[in-house]
Amino acid sequence: MTILTNLILLPLTLLTTLTTSSTAATLETPKSRTLHPELNAALRTAATSFDRAALLPNNADWTYDFTKHPNYDSPTGAVINADAATFPAVTGLGSSVALLKLAPCGMLPPHLHPRATNIVTAITGNTTTWMIGENGVGVRRVELLPMMVTVFPQASLHMMQNNDCEPSLLISSLNSDDSGTLNILPSLWSVPQDIIGAGFGNDAFNAADVGKDIPAVGTGAIIGSAECKKRCGIST
Repeated sequence: MTILTNLILLPLTLLTTLTTSSTAATLETPKSRTLHPELNAALRTAATSFDRAALLPNNADWTYDFTKHPNYDSPTGAVINADAATFPAVTGLGSSVALLKLAPCGMLPPHLHPRATNIVTAITGNTTTWMIGENGVGVRRVELLPMMVTVFPQASLHMMQNNDCEPSLLISSLNSDDSGTLNILPSLWSVPQDIIGAGFGNDAFNAADVGKDIPAVGTGAIIGSAECKKRCGIST
């Protein structure tokens, strides 16, 4: 390759690098949550239910303790999953459950589950949920009070916020042991700026500036709206 060619390609390489990094900064490096991959693999390939049970011989194998999770006491709240990755006993059973702990004004930002329908039961608090199933169907808003239930069909976009100045607790049941979660905003801002601008119908849209404060996935929960924070005296 000639010196002239290098001089031409270098600015293009730098531009590509800067464009990609400016929008991808909010995405975390992927890391598997699976605690016992060999056991998961053995459970999935067991010839019979009897053989499967033999792989889980202890009483402790059939128990999951949410309070032992490192995010249980997170100040912003957390989504704590008892699924194939963390609770091998559910591997292959097509079911899992998650504890949703929302701090005062806590929020689960816009996301979807690509492989599961999600039924959420409110235990405490006053939580508002929003769900969009597909183009054209509109938004479904639900006010969840204790002992009330709502459903988010598989792959539907949804979000929720605790409206109280006290923590709220919800239980999420999913019909998959590996439901997956896709947070919409960090994912969208991982693509090149000009593509984001085109999606917004504005080539001058400054995607890097708008997206620089998008929270990382983190514990799954963040602090929500400015109105709630002002009402509850939250400064973060």
